[in-house]
Amino acid sequence: MKKICILFRSAPHGTTKGREALDLALLSASFEQEVSVVFIDEGVLHLLKDQQPELIGGKDYLATLKALPLYDIETVFACKQSLGDYGLSHGLLSIPVTILNDEAISAHLKLVDEVLVF
Repeated sequence: MKKICILFRSAPHGTTKGREALDLALLSASFEQEVSVVFIDEGVLHLLKDQQPELIGGKDYLATLKALPLYDIETVFACKQSLGDYGLSHGLLSIPVTILNDEAISAHLKLVDEVLVF
């Protein structure tokens, strides 16, 4: 079983990167790959709850983040520094995440076979 880490690094709206990252995570997990997900930089904005992308003409793929456990994607990390940069705390997030510092995220990335950045 291959270990894949999907890195959400871009903001959720304005590009298709977030949707593509989520699709790849779910697809990889459905093929029994060990998938982890990490939100860093602007990517932590995917985690903000109560977003309404349809107001700007976007699709609400962010609700699909709640399906990660259904695909056995249990390793979901968020960067402590990035959350702090955007003033986000656990109470503002739409899904449960483990908050890690940069060193812990780097250590995790060394343990996986592939890192895919979106």
